[in-house]
Amino acid sequence: MLEVLRRIILEVNGARNLDAALSTMVRRIRKAMRTDVCSFYLFDADLDRLVLMETIGLRTQAVGQVTLPVGEGLVGLVAQREEPLNLEDAQSHAHFRYFEATGEERYSSFLGVPIIHQRRMLGVLVVQQSEKRRYDEADEAFLVTMAAQLAGVLAHALATGSLNRPTLPGGQATFTGVAASPGMAIGEAVVIAPPADLNSVPDLIPTDMDYEIERLQEAIGKVRDEIRSAGERLANRISSQELALFDVYQQMLGEAALSQEVVKRIREGQWAPGALADVVRRHVQYLERVDDDYLRERAADVRDLGRRVLAHLQEGARSTPDVYPESTILVGDEISVAMLGEVPRERLAGLVSVRGSSTSHVAIVARAMGIPTVLGMVDLPLPRLNGARAVLDGHRGRLFVRPSEELESRYQSMIDEERALSEVLEHEQDQPSRTPDGHDMPLMVNTGLAVDAVASLKSRIGGVGLYRTEVPFMITERFPGEQEQTRLYREQLEGFSPLPVVMRTLDIGGDKDLPYFPIDEANPFLGWRGIRVTLDHPEVLMVQLRAMLRASQGLDNLQVLLPMVTNVGEVDDALRLLERAISELGEEGVVVARPRVGVMIEVPATLYQLEALAKRVDFFSVGSNDLTQYLLAVDRNNPRVAELYDACHPAVLSALARLAAESRALGVPASVCGELAGDPAGALLLMGMGFEALSMNAPSLPKVRAAVRRVTLEAAKQLVEDTLRLDCPLAVRRHLDDRMGEWQLGHLLPPKD
Repeated sequence: MLEVLRRIILEVNGARNLDAALSTMVRRIRKAMRTDVCSFYLFDADLDRLVLMETIGLRTQAVGQVTLPVGEGLVGLVAQREEPLNLEDAQSHAHFRYFEATGEERYSSFLGVPIIHQRRMLGVLVVQQSEKRRYDEADEAFLVTMAAQLAGVLAHALATGSLNRPTLPGGQATFTGVAASPGMAIGEAVVIAPPADLNSVPDLIPTDMDYEIERLQEAIGKVRDEIRSAGERLANRISSQELALFDVYQQMLGEAALSQEVVKRIREGQWAPGALADVVRRHVQYLERVDDDYLRERAADVRDLGRRVLAHLQEGARSTPDVYPESTILVGDEISVAMLGEVPRERLAGLVSVRGSSTSHVAIVARAMGIPTVLGMVDLPLPRLNGARAVLDGHRGRLFVRPSEELESRYQSMIDEERALSEVLEHEQDQPSRTPDGHDMPLMVNTGLAVDAVASLKSRIGGVGLYRTEVPFMITERFPGEQEQTRLYREQLEGFSPLPVVMRTLDIGGDKDLPYFPIDEANPFLGWRGIRVTLDHPEVLMVQLRAMLRASQGLDNLQVLLPMVTNVGEVDDALRLLERAISELGEEGVVVARPRVGVMIEVPATLYQLEALAKRVDFFSVGSNDLTQYLLAVDRNNPRVAELYDACHPAVLSALARLAAESRALGVPASVCGELAGDPAGALLLMGMGFEALSMNAPSLPKVRAAVRRVTLEAAKQLVEDTLRLDCPLAVRRHLDDRMGEWQLGHLLPPKD
C-alpha cells in the first residue's frame, strides 16, 4: 500500500492543474481501495457549505450542484466532528441524507475523512461501496494519509485562486508571507518580470570567439553602469553600509567572478548567451542547494545579474515600465536591490516578493528606507496581478488584491491615523521619557544600519541598547579586518557619544549566516551560534574585541554584550580574551579602559545562573525574542507554529518578572531589547516589572515614549500584578488591550483584524 501511496502522490504532484490533480486522486484512490465511489467535497467559506467538487462513481452532473451545510448528512457530520466516520450500513445512520442528483442510494458502506490544514477544515474525502463492507484499519489509514497530502495542495490552491473560484481576477484575494518591513500601503501592483530567461537560451557554436567575448564585456559594462546609476539614485536615502550592497554586485561582475568563467566557457566552444546561462545556472544551483538562508539570497543576486547581462546580449527591451504609477506596489518572483533602485522613491509604496526572507539584501534596504515589505509570499499568481489594486500590510505580512471598498477604506483610515499619530507624537519626542509620577524610563535604540539616520535621534534616546555587529559582516565577501571594523565601530561610538553604545559581539548562526562562513545544521537555533561560534574561533573574536577597544579610545562609551551564553565558563573565556586584547593594545601604545561587559539573557539556563553571572559581568540585557522562542520551544520562523510564539505567554512574563526582581536584588542593572520592549503595552509591563532600560527599533520609540509619559509607575506595577494572574496568552492580550483603552492609549497599539 505504501508504494501505491507514493505513486498516487507523484501523479497528483505532476498534474498540470488542480482540476487534473483532483480527478487523478479520486480515480487512483478508488482503484487502490477496490471500492465503487471516491468523492471530494470542498468547504466553501463564503457559502459556509460543503460542495461536491470531484467524484468517480456518483453522477457527474452532481458536481458543483450538491451542497450541504456543516453538520448535515454524513459528509457534513465528518466536517463538523473533524474526525473519520466508518459505516458498514450508511443508510441506517441518523445523519444519512439522500441526494437524488448523486444516485448514492445504491451505496451501503461509507468512509469519510476530513481534510485539515493547520487546524482549518478544508473539505471531506469520501469512499463508498454498494455492498455492505466494513473498511478495515489499513483502508482508513490510507484515506487519512491521502487527505493529509491533499490538504497542502488545497491550501495552496485556495490561496492562489486556482480552484475555479471567483477570487481572481474578479474578486478579492488574500495572500500571506513574511513581514520584512512594517507599515501599510495602498496602490497599484506592478509585476516586474526578469529581464531575460536564462533557461531558454539555446546552445550554439560561435563562429568568432573574440567577437563573443567582446560583446560579453560590452554587456557587462552596461550592467555595471545600470548598477552604478541605481546606487547613485539611492545614495541620499540609505547609509554607506547599505550602499556597500551595490559594491557586492560590482564585485560579482568582476573578472575574478562570473566574467572569467563565462569567457572560459566561450573558449570551450559556446556562444556568449549560452556560456553565460551555463555559468549562472551552475552557480545558482550550487547556492540554492545549500541549507543556508543568506546563501540562497546570494543565489538570487547571481540570477538577477545573469538576467541583466543576458538582456543586453539579446538586445531585448527591459520588461520594466517606463512610467510607474503614483503609488506603486512592486511585485516579483525575486526583487533585487538593483530593481528597487529603478523605481522613483516618491512612487514606491511597497514591495512584495515570492522569494526572499528578512535577511535578504532587499529587506535590509527596505527597512532602512521605511518601505512596507512582505517577502516569501509563495502563493502569488504573478501573471494575474499586474495593474491590480492592492493593499499591503507589512505589519502582518499580508497582501489584499482587488480589495473590497470596505477593506480599502478601513486600511486608508488606519494609514491616515498612523500618519496623524506620527505628527502628533513628533511634538513630544524631545521630551524626557518620564512617567507622570516622576519615574525616568530610559529608552534606547537598536541599530546596525544607517548610522546617520539613527544618530538624528541622539537627543531623544538614552543610548544604543543593541548594536548588531553582524550586519557589517553580512554585507561583505569576507571577514572584515581590524581596521575596517575599527572604522565602523568608531563611526557608531562617535555618532552617539557621550551616550552609551552596547555592542554585541558577532552573533551568527540560527537564522543569521555569513555567505563566506556557512553553518549547515539540522537545528541551527539550538546549535552552533553566538558566543559558541566566536569562542571556537578566538581569532575572529580577538580581532573584533581589539577593533571595539581601538574605536572606543578617548570616548569611553563602549559596552560589550556577549550573546547566546549558556554557562559561566563561556563568560570566563570571553573575559580572558578581552583582558588579553586590552593588554596587547597597551603593548602597542593604545591605552584603553576596560569597558562594561554584559550578558544577553536569552537561553533559559541563564535564568537560573544569575547570581554566578552577576559576579562576572556589569549588566544583563534580555533578548526577549530568543528567550520567548526557547521558553516556548517554538521556532518563530516556522509558519506552522508561528501562532504559538507569543511574548505575552504567562510563562514568559512570569520568567521576566522574576528575572527583574532577582537582578535588582543582586544589584545588576537589567534591560530588555526585542519586540516586547517596542510594543507600548509590553513596555509598560516591563517598566512595572522593574527593568531599568528598554531598547527597540527606532520606529517604535514615539509610541513607547507616549505610553510611558501617560502611565504612572504605580499603575504599571498594578498592571503587572493583574496580568500575572492570567493563565493564557489570549487573556493577557485582551487584558492589555482593555487597560490601554481605559488609559485612552488604544491608538498606540497595532491595528487589529
